[in-house]
Amino acid sequence: MKHLLFLLLSFATFSAARAQGVLTFQGEQHDFGSIPEGVMAAHEFRFKNTGNQPIIIANVQASCGCTTPDWTKTPILPGKSGMVKAVYSSAGRPGVFNKTVTVVSNATTPSTVLTIKGNVLNKEQMRSKLTPAQLAQSPRLTLDRARHDFGKAEAGQTLTARFKVTNTGKQDLVLSAITSGCYCVGYKNVPSPIKPGASAVVELVYNQRRVGQQQEAVVITSNDLTGDAKLTLTADLVKDLNAGSMLKESGTSVPFK
Repeated sequence: MKHLLFLLLSFATFSAARAQGVLTFQGEQHDFGSIPEGVMAAHEFRFKNTGNQPIIIANVQASCGCTTPDWTKTPILPGKSGMVKAVYSSAGRPGVFNKTVTVVSNATTPSTVLTIKGNVLNKEQMRSKLTPAQLAQSPRLTLDRARHDFGKAEAGQTLTARFKVTNTGKQDLVLSAITSGCYCVGYKNVPSPIKPGASAVVELVYNQRRVGQQQEAVVITSNDLTGDAKLTLTADLVKDLNAGSMLKESGTSVPFK
């Protein structure tokens, strides 16, 4: 009897040890091939729980800041499927890339490494690979104007400029990175893709701490193969707008007359 009880306990312990989720991916590597600079290259790694217990993904860690992960946040029951999405920002990163995302979960294998790779071609390289007919299918980024003057403002204040962007091409226009010499210009909100023939208002935020007349050359990259959009922001930045209305007379501030 004791021997039978021992066998039953051993079997229960063994079964409990085997009761665990199994994370089975359809593939653990993805090659984007050649992609044009400026696009957000995205791939979903699909998986299935082939075990007998729910799986919870605790975290997905990318190997660099240029790769943004997303994943199924709810528990994945046995027999059910989920995904891990990796998005690579190619703006300003021409050349070959090989990046990883590490999936941490309560599955039998607690850590799984997924890999994305590809070759980012600048627009000159991309154009050389396309026929005139293919190039004609490219999106086209058209700005309503090339300059914006903020006028007089306080240094360090966050200023907003609104530009109307029209896609005059034949594919969805995807805006990506903004570059400027001052590193003080960015998007207020991440723009959504713009359909062919459609327009959208894009808001840029400007935060410059230097005082004086400022002029910033700004470049907006996108998947428009004909080139990047260029614009100029100008401003007359003062330390204090209130102090700007005062004159010094004999060491005493008096209202401007």
